[in-house]
Amino acid sequence: MRRRRVHRVATVSMHTSPLDQPGTGDAGGLNVYVVEVARRLAQLDIEVEIFTRQTARDLPPVVEMAPGVLVRHVTAGPYEELDKGDLPGQLCAFLSGVLRTEAMYDPGRYDVIHSHYWLSGQVGWLAKERWGVPLVHTMHTMAKVKNLLLAEDDNPEPKARVIGEEQVVDVADRLIANTDAEAAELIDLYGAAPARVAVVNPGVNLSVFQPASKGAARHRLDLPQDAHVLLFVGRIQPLKAPDVLLRAAARMLVDDPSLRERLIVACVGGPSGNGLARPDFLARLADELGIADVVRLVPPARQEELADWYRAADVTVVPSHNESFGLVALESQACGTPVVAASVGGLRTAVHDGVSGLLVDGHDPAAWAHALRSIVTRPSLRERLARGAPGHAAAFGWSATAARLAEVYTGALRRLHRVPLAVNS
Repeated sequence: MRRRRVHRVATVSMHTSPLDQPGTGDAGGLNVYVVEVARRLAQLDIEVEIFTRQTARDLPPVVEMAPGVLVRHVTAGPYEELDKGDLPGQLCAFLSGVLRTEAMYDPGRYDVIHSHYWLSGQVGWLAKERWGVPLVHTMHTMAKVKNLLLAEDDNPEPKARVIGEEQVVDVADRLIANTDAEAAELIDLYGAAPARVAVVNPGVNLSVFQPASKGAARHRLDLPQDAHVLLFVGRIQPLKAPDVLLRAAARMLVDDPSLRERLIVACVGGPSGNGLARPDFLARLADELGIADVVRLVPPARQEELADWYRAADVTVVPSHNESFGLVALESQACGTPVVAASVGGLRTAVHDGVSGLLVDGHDPAAWAHALRSIVTRPSLRERLARGAPGHAAAFGWSATAARLAEVYTGALRRLHRVPLAVNS
């Protein structure tokens, strides 16, 4: 009986490009995921073509991101200043560009479609029907979950997104969940068939994010060697809850004013989502709390500089109201820096409580101040968690993620064609 392997994957990331800088706009963990997985799949001799919306007139139609990985820019709507909430109106135009690209080649160019986020899933659904190939979909975030865990000043996800996600869940051949908890949410909240849900943990780039000298990193970043550095990395929006860190820091200074001489609260990232409506929110909050002198607001950083920020910190703080996984937590731990994170979603997997960091229930600044103060003032605890952090992160390499995804692609093909399959035979 004929055996078939996965030669080429059409990856759909409509609303954000893998070439964008994570940490601002709509670029974040999804971008990192798409980039790292594509590169590792190419190393397995599986070519990847990533379809994303063109956001500038001067972008070339096709960019080779890495050997075996192409980024295809699809014209759909205005090049710039198009809010993510307006993108559903561009689904037809984007789909047309995707189908037009495939039509330029002989039939059978793509073996599998892997869509990321619900908008891309809508595109993948229709392309799947046209091409006769399986659709693998990764949610990354889910409207029903976000609406259950909203920050006080955040807006609920619209009904149209909920319906769109339900449709994608119904038609996808395989649904990728980052953790067992996310798999349960897909099944319980969206009625996904358990047999179609596969758990594939995201990873971390262990060649970039690895332990190195804290002193050297602080020197490069112009941070005092004796500082107590609390670090936030990510998009500035209510979902990520950077305000919880600032409120906790203010509480720490009330409880122990002597900390002010050495405390630095560094926030690396830019406004995103609902945070775009108040781009100066963190600066204003720092003023209101009386801690502007200890807060440093830093633009999004490339991976190499970001690794220095992790190494320079005493602790990385991830107070999100929800995370499907929490790549920032993994990156920090890979650099040898412990994490204090909210006990929500994928963070319960990304952080080994009591071994590589601490998990905090809820978002009460007093509870966060207590957890952070315990690390700042107890070197023995901080050093113990720092020793456990790299070992925990080492279990989450991107190569393992890509290998597991290749298995899922193969399973989806097997289901579609009902024939024995092999990834590389």
